[in-house]
Amino acid sequence: MKYGVFSVSIPEYDVEQSVKVLSELGYDGIEWRVNNPPPSQKPDNYSFESRYWSFCHSTLDINNIERDAVKAKELCDQHGLDLISLTTYLRPHQVHEIEKVLKTAGRIGCRNIRVFPPDYNETEYYPDLFARALKELDILDDMAAKYGVRINLEIHMGNIIPSASAAYRLVSNFDPRHIGVIYDVGNMVHEGFENYKLGLELLGDYIAYIHIKNAVLKKVGTSSADAEVWKPVWAPVKKGYADLEKLIRNLKEVGYNGYLSIEDFSNESDTYKKLKDNLQFLKQIDENTGGSL
Repeated sequence: MKYGVFSVSIPEYDVEQSVKVLSELGYDGIEWRVNNPPPSQKPDNYSFESRYWSFCHSTLDINNIERDAVKAKELCDQHGLDLISLTTYLRPHQVHEIEKVLKTAGRIGCRNIRVFPPDYNETEYYPDLFARALKELDILDDMAAKYGVRINLEIHMGNIIPSASAAYRLVSNFDPRHIGVIYDVGNMVHEGFENYKLGLELLGDYIAYIHIKNAVLKKVGTSSADAEVWKPVWAPVKKGYADLEKLIRNLKEVGYNGYLSIEDFSNESDTYKKLKDNLQFLKQIDENTGGSL
């Protein structure tokens, strides 16, 4: 296995600091968050728990991606890190913006970008959403082929592919060299859990890489009928519901030897300690399950 970090989960570090810290700790690569840069001052809605999204300094500016991605690649090369992905929050209909990121990724030799699938919020008929996504991805498939970069959709709660089988139903219409899937075990605690091996076998070559994070169910109140109400909340990688040892064992059984990209949104430890402990934890699981392929 190879080990990386999605930079959204290290919000205190800027781009240069991110590369230096990950290299120092022994990581193999970094998955860059690509979005609007953080504001100069903490926003009104800032909280420690929300800093990953509202005040993340480890972000490449989507508005200046050509400049920022080249700089990030240079830093990665200097410190011996792979650039796993340019991970955007763009939607499939944003063709012009996606092409700009694809072109930049191809220029710097980055194999992957992320495009976020459409949301599902129960207000639009799911078959209509799905059909529209197919049409949009058909355009993106050709575009990905043109630039030699794979567009990946993430298994994620609240969108149209919250499970491995839902993701497969969508991406199986396309070439896995052009359209892939980010398999996210932590998101599937929130929604879409399926047997890991089932999903890995089903997705096969469509799997671009694996997101590693964890969550637990927490009681948050009672319903109008006095039933207990529970919801998932983020947890440290070692403490959540996702069985990461089983996941890694299953990954080896299906022949996967690519990236595990850590996206830890827990708040019990500081960022540096999480980075250090999570890498040690995953390497220990690797050893316990027979070592790398």
